[in-house]
Amino acid sequence: MTGVVNTAQAEAWNGYEGEHWASHADRYDGVNSGFNTFVLDLVTPSDRVLDIGCGNGQLTRAAAARATSATGVDLSGPMLATARSRAAEVPNVVFEQGDVQVHPFPEGAFDLAVSRFGVMFFADPVAAFANVHRALRPGGRLAFLCMTALADTDLGRVFGAMAPYLPQPTGPDGSGPTSFADPSRTRAVLTEAGFDGVECTHVEADQIWGRNVPDAAAFIADWGPVRHHLGQVDPETASRATEALTQALKPFEGPDAVKLRGTAWLVTGRRS
Repeated sequence: MTGVVNTAQAEAWNGYEGEHWASHADRYDGVNSGFNTFVLDLVTPSDRVLDIGCGNGQLTRAAAARATSATGVDLSGPMLATARSRAAEVPNVVFEQGDVQVHPFPEGAFDLAVSRFGVMFFADPVAAFANVHRALRPGGRLAFLCMTALADTDLGRVFGAMAPYLPQPTGPDGSGPTSFADPSRTRAVLTEAGFDGVECTHVEADQIWGRNVPDAAAFIADWGPVRHHLGQVDPETASRATEALTQALKPFEGPDAVKLRGTAWLVTGRRS
C-alpha cells in the first residue's frame, strides 16, 4: 500500500472491522445494495469509473458491467482480498489498496468517481476529495452515497433503544459515519476541493439486516462499534443493551427478513 495518513482508519479496516466486513460480505451487501441503483444509473458505457472506499467490491463489479472499466480503491486488505476473489472473472476491474487522501492516482484518468458509503471516514476530507478531483478528467463527475443524520430514521430508533446502556455506536450525528449528514458541510467540503454544481438528493432504500430478529440482533451486536461498546460495560448492562436491541428490531420483522428503511444523501458534483 502507498503512504497512509489516515492511520486510525487503516488500523480499523485492516483489523477486526475489515475482517468482519470481509467475512460477512453478503450480509453487508444485503444492508447496502438497495442503494446501488442511485449511483449505477449515472454510469455510461464510455466511463472509466473510480470506486472510492470500494470495500468488498460489489458496486465496483456492477459499475464495470456498465462501463469501460472500473477501479476500486480501499484501505482494507481483508476486504480487497474478497473483492479480488469475487471479481476474478471480470476482465475490466482492478483493485488497489491505498489511502484516497494521498493515493497517486494518474491525473485525469477517470470519467466518474463513485462511492457507496465509503467516503465518510477521511481524516482530511478536503484533501481526499481534492485528490479525487485531480484523478478526474475535466468535466468528470462525482456521485457518492453517504448517511443522513440518524434522528427520526429506522436505524436511529434501533440504535436509540440501546442509548440507556451504551453510547451511540456511530458517534454523534455529524461525525464518523454521519460526517456528511449536513448537506451544507458537504457542499463546503466539495467546493473547497474544487468541485462545481454540488447537489445533495435525499434517497431511501430497504436494508436487510437479518433473516429474523435473533439473526439481525446478533449481526448488529457483532458489528465493530457495537461490539466495542458492549465490551466496555459490565455483563448485566451488555445483556440489557442486547435485549433492548432485540425488542427494537421486532417491528421491522417480516415473513422473510428484518428490513429497515434506510436513508442516504446522493451527492453529485463535477470537475469544471
